[in-house]
Amino acid sequence: MLFAIVAGVFALGYMVHAYHEASQKRKAFEETERLVVEFNECWETADWKCAEKSVRALLEKTPGDANLKLHLAGTLYEQERYEDCINYIRTLDYRDEDLNFLEKKSESLIREMQELGIARSMHFRIEFEGRPNKNDVLEALSVLEVAYDSLCRLFDFHPENKMHVVLYQSSAYQGSGPRPEWVGAVFDGKLRIPVGMMQYREVYRPMLFHELTHAFIRAMTRAKVPLWLNEGVAQLVDGSRMDRERPPGAAPTLKALVTPFVGESRTDEALKLYWYSLEMVKKMFHTKGNQTSRDQFLKFRTCIQEFRLKGVDESLKEHYGVTSRELWELVSH
Repeated sequence: MLFAIVAGVFALGYMVHAYHEASQKRKAFEETERLVVEFNECWETADWKCAEKSVRALLEKTPGDANLKLHLAGTLYEQERYEDCINYIRTLDYRDEDLNFLEKKSESLIREMQELGIARSMHFRIEFEGRPNKNDVLEALSVLEVAYDSLCRLFDFHPENKMHVVLYQSSAYQGSGPRPEWVGAVFDGKLRIPVGMMQYREVYRPMLFHELTHAFIRAMTRAKVPLWLNEGVAQLVDGSRMDRERPPGAAPTLKALVTPFVGESRTDEALKLYWYSLEMVKKMFHTKGNQTSRDQFLKFRTCIQEFRLKGVDESLKEHYGVTSRELWELVSH
């Protein structure tokens, strides 16, 4: 009888230990999964400090993971910490094509920045193809810094990470995929500016404000913002299309207004997409004429920051009383 009791107590103790061990493993697994999700979200939205924090935490769990080491080097590079990137890569006991590229690119950018005599901007990291005119580089940085300060005040928001700017001459640096002829500067996680545009002040100033607005929207939320909303708000900020008349022809579908506009090869159809996007946002903001209050931009910031928690249409309904489709119907009919 005593043996049976002792055996039962031993078995119970073993079960408690096994349960505790299983619980600890489950918590460790869930924490790793959380860090992976967080890292992917931060990387996709160019929140490099957040990405660095997550990847370092993951490396503590699996210090031999080569993919994580590459991503850590990448986060250092994207933060303009070129020296740190080079030094980290040189501590690794292996090399591959991607690490070699990051090291050489970091060395090249350090050298070119020194040779051009360009001070690093406070809020922008600039990369360029070849050797552009120094005045073009400085002019782009100057306009972007002015736009940056304006948008910080407009949205009452200060991005944590530096913005990445690419001044390019050839199509190889214009971003992924072919671009239609009507496309000028673009934002695809980086502000890509054709260097020749810097000769035309009346063109590049509103365009830089426009693309930088996209960068701010991306920094303000990790949620996917519908294209019509993203483009409409950017047009309100740059102010260049406010007085255009309704384009002729049928209205674009709501599906077309949430599909990347750069996929549209026809200029007239692209202009139609931009016009309807702007009008939908003006209806949503209740904009009168060409004036939009700062309170509306603050409300917009709060609305998109709740997209991840509530979903797009639920957040739009709560803050503006309409859904995407209802706005589209108001403008299209």
